[in-house]
Amino acid sequence: MSDATPEQASPETRMECGVCWHVYDPAEGDPVWQIAPGVAFADLPSDWRCPECDAPREKFLRCET
Repeated sequence: MSDATPEQASPETRMECGVCWHVYDPAEGDPVWQIAPGVAFADLPSDWRCPECDAPREKFLRCET
């Protein structure tokens, strides 16, 4: 994982929750929050939280794999 902030991630970058390790993949979106595929992590709503553990966006780190 990288120290890059979510806003520094490219639109196709997968982001991983630092609490539960859930991976947000822009190609898949987030069905729990009704986020369509193709939405970059930086473009998620400001109140979006991890669908697995309810951690805030700030707990996500760029996934290197």
